Amino acid sequence: MSLRETINQNVKEAMKAKDTKKRDALRLLMSAFKQIEVDERKELTDEDVIKIIQTQIKRRNDAATQYKNANREDLMQIELDEIAYYEVYLPKQLSDEKLQAEVKAIIEKVGASSMKDMGKVMGLASKELAGRADGKRISDTVKKTLA
Repeated sequence: MSLRETINQNVKEAMKAKDTKKRDALRLLMSAFKQIEVDERKELTDEDVIKIIQTQIKRRNDAATQYKNANREDLMQIELDEIAYYEVYLPKQLSDEKLQAEVKAIIEKVGASSMKDMGKVMGLASKELAGRADGKRISDTVKKTLA
């Protein structure tokens, strides 16, 4: 079963369980999938679905930060709840130690020696670590390692 089918099944389960928060959050995710399919006229692969989920999580994090700054704890909590529903579908995230090891291996593969080579490292790291670590974590780790 594809990731998208799993999410669709979970929407149905949430409806049966009368879990409106989960149902609504997953429906928003399904509508994001549909939007991409219509706009780009293509069938989504599991990799595409993961990228969309990551984008949605990033948007929710940004919104939660803004709500926190505006002292709107109620709205911030809604965003954080949606993030929790979405993270279930992402591949297991790398620990900091494993991420550090992966980045070091990529730096050696590319032959990077200074911050000038960060672009080369990030290009390969983003592809190889896609879904297992978010871009900001990868970037921070590359900066620390190259510095």
